[in-house]
Amino acid sequence: MVASGKYSKSSKTDKRKKGVISKSLPEIYPDSAGIDVVSDVHYVAVPPDRAAEPVRHFGCYTPDVHEMARWLKECGIASVAMESTGVYWVPIFQVLESHGFEVKLVDAAQVSNVLGRETDVDDCQWLQKLHCFGLLHGCFRPDD
Repeated sequence: MVASGKYSKSSKTDKRKKGVISKSLPEIYPDSAGIDVVSDVHYVAVPPDRAAEPVRHFGCYTPDVHEMARWLKECGIASVAMESTGVYWVPIFQVLESHGFEVKLVDAAQVSNVLGRETDVDDCQWLQKLHCFGLLHGCFRPDD
């Protein structure tokens, strides 16, 4: 139902019913994790099929971050997106990079506009999902 180069409402609805417009997003990074970095604890989410507990929390000390890296390796994770509003991301970034992960530091403004995420657990799961679909861009960080 195209008239003079414009789509009418009914043609758009008809195409949706046939599945022409609505398609699922492809997973760009299927081996991804999301980390919500907080000052005293870090919440980490992996895809639900990778672990019995797909969301875990880890302490903020160096041995805790190394434990996080080991768990991510056990889950088959290759790429990590993390959100931090302070400087708490620095040691996590360095440790995860040293373990061979691709790490993206994500600006909190990229993911904060979505309503319904009220807990840190929700945040890390949302980060994981967005990263899986390739919807997050890492902040610029110069090489060492």
